[in-house]
Amino acid sequence: MPKRLLAVHAHPDDESSKGAATYARYVAEGVEVLVVTCTGGERGGIQNPGLEQKAMAERDMAGLRRLEMAKAQAAIGFEHKWLGYEDSGLPENGEALPPNCFALIPIEYSAEPLVSIIREFKPQVVITYDEQGGYPHPDHIRTHELSMFAIEAAADANRYPEAGEPWQVQKVYYDRVINSVKVKAMLEGIQGKFPDSPLIEELEDIRSWMRERPDLATTHVDVGAHFEARDAALRAHASQVAPDSRFFFWPNEMQREIWPWEDFQLVSSTVETELPESDLFAGIAEESK
Repeated sequence: MPKRLLAVHAHPDDESSKGAATYARYVAEGVEVLVVTCTGGERGGIQNPGLEQKAMAERDMAGLRRLEMAKAQAAIGFEHKWLGYEDSGLPENGEALPPNCFALIPIEYSAEPLVSIIREFKPQVVITYDEQGGYPHPDHIRTHELSMFAIEAAADANRYPEAGEPWQVQKVYYDRVINSVKVKAMLEGIQGKFPDSPLIEELEDIRSWMRERPDLATTHVDVGAHFEARDAALRAHASQVAPDSRFFFWPNEMQREIWPWEDFQLVSSTVETELPESDLFAGIAEESK
């Protein structure tokens, strides 16, 4: 049975900023990689002032983000499915979520299509977000809840019997691609070699709001050879990512020297493995791959 990796994300562009180099590595190694996007990103704002397709973004953001997703998919080579839910947006304090948005749909209903995907695709490994969604966006938090609910339900023959034969996911990971240890290492490396770099200010800002976050990563996947593919996928999401963004784009040669990994936290496993890991499939028997 081939190796299969499923990654569940909230919006188009999340898959490119959170694990794209890992997906590219595993695709290159012959792993079947499927990305599921829960919403269409309809309520995303224009984050790139120089966006060429600004008129389309203002008229049809959902349509533009589908086009961008197709380009990102081509850059990495993963399979892709939409769950089809409506972006919940990021309401201000006290503002109600929009009716029928992803975050408001009862999870026993919204999970069924993901259960069906898990049972059909049969991944040994699933990547999703932690309880805070990585950051507290309603759709990211809901993606965590949905993923964990669906993984459990997919293994139970008594739940959603019309969604296919049960399937037990063997390993579940949380995304930890942006983490305080990585940011500190990159900041110190760039300060040492390029003390006048404008990236220093950006890294100092990121470090300031990540400083208190614990280092929870258990698994460090070497993806230095795939940073360019990741960057191409990120730039494909032009409405959300400016081509000169210092938040997303750090010198790749410096990254390969200082931090050539993408990082994940193993949170559930039915197989024995030794931590820290360098492979998401560590411990999975060949016959189950």
